[in-house]
This record gives sequence, structure tokens and C-alpha cells, in this order.
Amino acid sequence: MNQAVQNKTAGVAVMGDPKRILADQFGLPDFRDGQLAVIDRLLAGKNVAAVFPTGGGKSLCYQLPSQMLEGTTVVVSPLIALMKDQCDALAARGIKAARLDSSLTPEEFRSSMQGIRDGSIKLVYVSPERFFNERFLATVGSMHVSLFAIDEAHCISQWGHNFRPDYLKLAELSKELAAERVLALTATATPAVLQDIQDAFHIADEDAIRTKFHRPNLQLVSQVVDSSNHYETLLGRLQQRPRGSTLIYVTLQKTAEEIAGRLTEDGMPAVAYHAGFKPEERTAIQEEFIGSADGIVVATIAFGMGIDKSDIRYVYHYNAPKSLESYAQEIGRAGRDGDDSVCELLLNPNDRTVLENFVYGDTPSRHNVGRFIDLMSGQADSFHISHYKLSFETDIRILVARTLITYLELDGYIKATSPRYDSYKIKPLVTSKSILSHFKGEPREFAANLLGCLTKGRAWFTLNTILTARQLKCDRERVIKAIEYMSEQQWLEIQVSDLVHGYRWLRRPDDNKVLADDLFVRLTRREHTEVSRLDGIFDLVKAESCQAAMLSDHFGESLSEPCGQCSSCTGDGPYVIPAPTSRPLGSSVGRVIENLTQQYPDHFTTARDQARFLCGLSSPAMIRAKLTRNESYGVCSGIPFPEVLAQLSDQSQDG
Repeated sequence: MNQAVQNKTAGVAVMGDPKRILADQFGLPDFRDGQLAVIDRLLAGKNVAAVFPTGGGKSLCYQLPSQMLEGTTVVVSPLIALMKDQCDALAARGIKAARLDSSLTPEEFRSSMQGIRDGSIKLVYVSPERFFNERFLATVGSMHVSLFAIDEAHCISQWGHNFRPDYLKLAELSKELAAERVLALTATATPAVLQDIQDAFHIADEDAIRTKFHRPNLQLVSQVVDSSNHYETLLGRLQQRPRGSTLIYVTLQKTAEEIAGRLTEDGMPAVAYHAGFKPEERTAIQEEFIGSADGIVVATIAFGMGIDKSDIRYVYHYNAPKSLESYAQEIGRAGRDGDDSVCELLLNPNDRTVLENFVYGDTPSRHNVGRFIDLMSGQADSFHISHYKLSFETDIRILVARTLITYLELDGYIKATSPRYDSYKIKPLVTSKSILSHFKGEPREFAANLLGCLTKGRAWFTLNTILTARQLKCDRERVIKAIEYMSEQQWLEIQVSDLVHGYRWLRRPDDNKVLADDLFVRLTRREHTEVSRLDGIFDLVKAESCQAAMLSDHFGESLSEPCGQCSSCTGDGPYVIPAPTSRPLGSSVGRVIENLTQQYPDHFTTARDQARFLCGLSSPAMIRAKLTRNESYGVCSGIPFPEVLAQLSDQSQDG
């Protein structure tokens, strides 16, 4: 299939020679390892998984076929910055691509959709949350989807390091879109996660293409530090080694700013980067780093996804990553040009507390899981509900609430139906008289009544679609279609809000309490799994054998011989990691909880609620009550959450 072809595959014309298109349209002389194997299978109409290391050229595996298939290639990616960068890079090569994300203006969205309809745009990038948008679903439903590509496909696995409930629905969505072939891409799939991906998208073993994980040009170095020499060790490394583009990863935003400031003061100019910066600030930092030969960026994990820079010479982990998967993804940004690069992990055992507490902060109390089930069970046979309202009313973080809903779907209790926006903000671009002049008879009367339902605000009108449908005694769909038509004619500008998700019950729970118990157990089991991922990082640092081999083995690859250059191979290890010391909470903490319980009796009913507050782990109710601004919030953030919880539970029993 890798010669010039013009045949019918999966009912779609496949035209051209991949190697010629690679040279003519992408300006590349040769395929990288695994790329042609993936592309050939896609052109043959097969579903394919591509597990390539970070920087291994995954994007070409869908970009090139998109130019050979008659129809639209839809790429699902959670990274808006990556979508923009890839669209800009393709445009520079004369290849039209569109991104459909929430940052687009109405004019940009209309222009992109016109290009998709007339066939001038064959490659479309979409963020997962766009599939919650009924306007978008109606649009893509009319597309001829020849290839459905899922980037970061490990997010579909409950056992992956970055599980996203939205991703579980993509397999079903690919069927609804009648996608003719599917491509699942990831850089960080263990054998178990890859099997989940294959099962979800019906990918045969021979169509799961995994390239070599180990990159011999990356030297893995580790060092155990403590708070007294942590920063000085980093500074020493930067001063001793030749200058080169450097990424320094930290856990917290405030740490990024602190370390960047100290390095700059010590003669190593550095800039901080984290999600708290404005988009234009982040873009400026990225662009400056990409253009620099020896720039230093101190960043949270918000930095690096999709950054196209091949000559990063150093990746330091000032704080420990949360898993081997995260570590592999982050060091994978070094040395993409093939030259030697150093990846050093400075392990401060105290960092474990912060990372573990992030995980514990997601797990709600058993009481709140029960409230969640009771609230869901009280819904009608078919219903729409706001995830934000659900989070608000149950005091469960929204991602966890969505995970619980996903569990109900997977267990066959509910099935998702079409989401909708209950409220539309509308800005007339022409007069009502001008709009109505385009209609006659009953349609004109309906349009007039519809426009009469608009409520005037300061700059925009609002329209509650549910109330309007009742008032006009029609289906809500007719209201939506009329508004959409007026928008397409550019008579109105539309913004949507109040997203609610639709579900219908397939079977009701036999016993709410039993179901809540089961879901709580599953959440705590997942909590345990996430915490145990940290063991992999600590085990890597104190490894008594080749660290590169140990990391490769985690991802299903065996090295034939030790790498010869990691800390273990060079004799710098193994390291001994001191055990943490137990710290009593003290009487002052007891008084804090006693006072808060009196002031906020509804917010501190369980020891877990109290422990969350002391460890600085917020919840929707805590934020709403402004408890995160309390001077005592997070006073125990340096103590492991299980330890705080155990001591509070003991005090409660003693009392």
C-alpha cells in the first residue's frame, strides 16, 4: 500500500503515494520508526493504536492520511495549545486545518465550518468537551468522517495515570459518527493500558504499533536531597554543566516563581511558567524558550505539552513527578534532535506528602457519595442535570462527580443522551423587522413570537430555551433550529451557557446504600492506585540495577543490556530514602477544629472533612463558605493526609 495507489478502501477513495506526500507536502525525507506501519494500516481501513515515545512523530500518523482520504479527519485532543501550534505549522506548509475549541469567535467557527463543508479543510482538531455541545454534535453528525484520531488515548483507561471520564465516551462516539477507521495515539501506555485502548476501539494485536521506548541519548540521573541542600544542588548542577535549553519541573505554582527568582538572583536567568499566568503570557514564555539556545524555564506540568523544540539539553525534576508515566512524558521532551541530554531527578522525600495529598483531596466522604446517589435516584426516567450543580449540591469535586456518573454508565444504570445548553445569549446584528421580512405565514408568526421571548440585558439578550418552548407550545428542538438558522444567516450572534447533560435510566438501583458503598470503595481503590504510583518513582531512585531498564520494563520493553550511564550503572546509587517521621497534631490544631465545628457545623461532620481542611484540600462547599481563606486552612499541609485523618479519628473516638 506504500506505493502510488488510487483504490477504494472502507468505501473511501485513497489517493496518492505516502512517501511522495511526505516529501511534497510535509517536506520530510523519510518516515520515522513506526509511522509508515501505522499509515499503511489506516489506508487499509483498519483501526490502529500507535504507542510512540514523546517526540516520536505521532501527529504525522493522522496528518498525512488526512490528505489521502476523501472525507474529514477528526482529531480529538485535550490540548488547545497543541491544536493551535499544529494548525499554524500545517498552514506554513500550505495544508489547511481547523481547530474547533471554545476559544474561537463566532466568525472563526463559521469560517472553519464552511471550509469543512466545501472540502478545502480535511483535518479538524476538536477538544473532548466540544462533544458536550449539541450545536457541535449536530454539525459533526453531517460530516463524512474518514478517520477519527484520539490523542492522549491513555486517558480512556481507568488504570492510566491521567484517566478522563470524557474519554470513555469516545469509543461510542466514533460509532455514532460512523467513523471509517480509528487511530488511538499515546506516548505513555503500559501493557494493561494499551489493552484497554485496544478493547475500547476494537484494535487487533497486530495493529497495535509500539516503537522502542528506550532512548539511549537520554541519561537518567537521580539524587536524594533534603530541604537543606535541595536548591543548592540544583544551582550547582546548572553551574557545573555546559549551558543548554533547560526545563525544571516543580509541583506548585508558587515554587515555580520562587525557584525562577532565586536562580535569576544567582546569575542563572530563569523564567517561571504555570497555569496561573494569562494565555498571552504563557504564549510569550513558550515562544521565547523555543527560540533560545540556553533558556531556563521553571514550570509546573502545564508546560511542555506539544512544545516543538528539539534541542532541550536538560530536564530537571526539582519536585518528584506523580508517576512513572508522568516522568517518562516529561523527560521525553529532552533530546528530540538525537543529541545527548541529561534528565535528573532531585528527590526530596518530603515531596511525597504534597503529591499524596493531591490524590486524597479528590476522594469525597462516604456520606457525600450517598448524597450523590440519592440526588441522581430522585431524577425522572429521562433527565438533564448540570455537573456543576451536582458537584455543588453533593460537595464532590466536579471531575470526581463526572467519574461517578461514568461508573453508573459503565454499570448499565444510566445512558447518556444529548447534552444541551439551557440558556442562550443573543446579540441582534440586524433589526427584528429585517429578520421577519425573510419569513411568511406561520414561520413568520413563530419567529416573531420567538424574538418576543428574548429578555434584554445590559449588552446581550437572553433566551431560556426550556421556558420558551413551553410558552410557544413547541419542541425545544424547533427553538434551537430557529436560533441556529438566524445565526447562520448572520442576523444574530450567539453565546451559550448553562450546560446540562442528558441521561436516561436503564435500570434503577435496587438499594441506594449498597450502590453508594460500592462506589465509595471504587473511589478509595482508585485513590490507593494513584498513591501507589509514587512508589514507582521512589523505587526508580533507589534502584540497585539499571534505571533505564527498570523504566523500560514498566512500559513493556526489555533492554538487552544495562544502559551504562544512569546513576545506578555509574555507581552513584543505590540511594537510601529516609523514612518520614510521625508528627503529632498538637492541642492547638484540636482547638482550631473545635472552633470551626461550632461555626460551621455542616462543613465538618466527619474526620475526613476536618482532615481536608487542615491539609489544605478544598471542596466545593469549603470554597463556597470561603473557608479556604481561613488563616488555619492548610496548617497541616506538610503532614500526610492519612496521618492527620488517623489522629483526628482517634481523638473523636477518645472523645
